[in-house]
Amino acid sequence: MAAEPQIPRAPQVSWSGLGLPPLAGRVLEYLVGHPETAPGEAAAALGTSTAAAARALRLLESALLAVRLSGREARWSASPPRPALGSLLARRREELASLETYAERLHEVHISVTNHRFASDQFEILDTEERITARYAHLLRAARHEVLHLVMPPYVAAVDGVPDRLEVQAAAIRAGVRFRSVYDSDTLSDEVSLETARRGVEIGGDVRLSSGLPMKLVLFDGSTAIMPLRRDDPAAGSLLVHSPTLIHVLAALFESLWEHGVRWGPEAHPDPPQPAADLPHPRAREVLRLLSLGMKQETIARTLGVSRRTVQKDVSDIGMALGARNRFQIALLARERGWLAPGR
Repeated sequence: MAAEPQIPRAPQVSWSGLGLPPLAGRVLEYLVGHPETAPGEAAAALGTSTAAAARALRLLESALLAVRLSGREARWSASPPRPALGSLLARRREELASLETYAERLHEVHISVTNHRFASDQFEILDTEERITARYAHLLRAARHEVLHLVMPPYVAAVDGVPDRLEVQAAAIRAGVRFRSVYDSDTLSDEVSLETARRGVEIGGDVRLSSGLPMKLVLFDGSTAIMPLRRDDPAAGSLLVHSPTLIHVLAALFESLWEHGVRWGPEAHPDPPQPAADLPHPRAREVLRLLSLGMKQETIARTLGVSRRTVQKDVSDIGMALGARNRFQIALLARERGWLAPGR
């Protein structure tokens, strides 16, 4: 008995790129290894109905990817794949080239009627909350490699879109997109920011905290950024940046803040390899880290999900252990004693 033909599969290639429905692509793959196939045979092999397989075969015939054989019973064979698929690919390339040219013409018209929002092809002004939210959502769904956030209020996009954005972010993370966020420490006094940061960590994002962030920022795949026109006035709009030079500068700013940020989230702070004998317990160390960012005790309590009284006691115990009288002395003496690792 002849061995079953092994048809190579390419998981990263979608038949929809050639304008073929998924079933038609599967039927074509089956035909390549099984000449003179009837619809019922293809249906049984692929786990679909005979009617659906027949429709797929007729579609492949119309695309010149399959040939119907003469005879009383309808049977199909695949056309030679290289020339048949090559011709289809050539037609798709021509269509895409035509669409690309048309897209440029549409862009010129778009600029001509919205020229007050464009400084050049390198920048676009998003002058309403709806525009900001829509472009943010589009770029979030289009991300393929990495999304970087500097997070602080007021927000780039509408707050009521947070749940949907988190769902899109979770789907992107499952697809291999990395999300890194630096939150301004004062931001976590806001309930929405705190919950968003927690959810972001839960779905696989990386979060760090820093104090005194200079601005809000979102970077998508190192090619596009959204930044505010004015730091403290979201009503002034945002700037959509395409300029490679400015993108490079903004990415360097993010990486610097990321490098010096304090990791936040479950298991974000492993114990030092050689801890001092008098090192505080894990929660107190976390309180100490957040205190060193200038966070208020009430914000620390909300961030850690404990009572303010618990944080007050931890701060008092740390101060007594160090012989410190204020938060500045606590941070200074804690670093000297090795309780605070620089930049983490």
